[in-house]
Amino acid sequence: MNLTEKFLQLAAVGSEWILWLLIILSVISVGIMFERWLFYRGLTGKDTALLKTLHGALADKEFDKAERLVKVATAPGGRIAAAMLDNRERGGKAMSSIMSAMRPAEKLRLDKNLAFLGTVGANAPFIGLLGTVLGIITTFRMLEQAGTMGTAEYSAAVMGGIYEALVATAVGLLVAIPAVIAFNVFQRRVKLLLGEADALTHMVHALLVEGSQD
Repeated sequence: MNLTEKFLQLAAVGSEWILWLLIILSVISVGIMFERWLFYRGLTGKDTALLKTLHGALADKEFDKAERLVKVATAPGGRIAAAMLDNRERGGKAMSSIMSAMRPAEKLRLDKNLAFLGTVGANAPFIGLLGTVLGIITTFRMLEQAGTMGTAEYSAAVMGGIYEALVATAVGLLVAIPAVIAFNVFQRRVKLLLGEADALTHMVHALLVEGSQD
């Protein structure tokens, strides 16, 4: 048995398993979209709001109040600021190192599962196209094995098989488009959150360094 025959046996499985794969990817993608939407919704604006209250506490050198404010922080900037306050006595260089070390970790927390959405968005159309190709191969293979067939019957069989095979491509696009949109929207949200975090942590750093020099 040559390589072509082996591939034809694989193609004989049809495109149905491709559709099931796309459905599974779609369900996982929707779950990630919902989880990330709730996650980002709970963080948006938190660092900006904290900046205002924390600035007043640090400007007045009320460090106990500042520590209470950041202790329950869930946004990236608040979490980094909490570590900076814990190490404020070690000086400006130590706090700068904390900022540099914790920011990538916070970005990873914000980026969680976004790579999956990007991968699905980029590859679902190709998976659907594979299903279409397998479906067309299966259709013509069945026609070859069917033997003699009238023109009308042949045309109907071909068109029906191609119609069913193209469904896989359509489903692949339906899975990919929302994933790509969500990926792009969430990436912008990550940049926004990191921008808010940078504003907060640089403010904290400046006030702590200034306070240590007084």
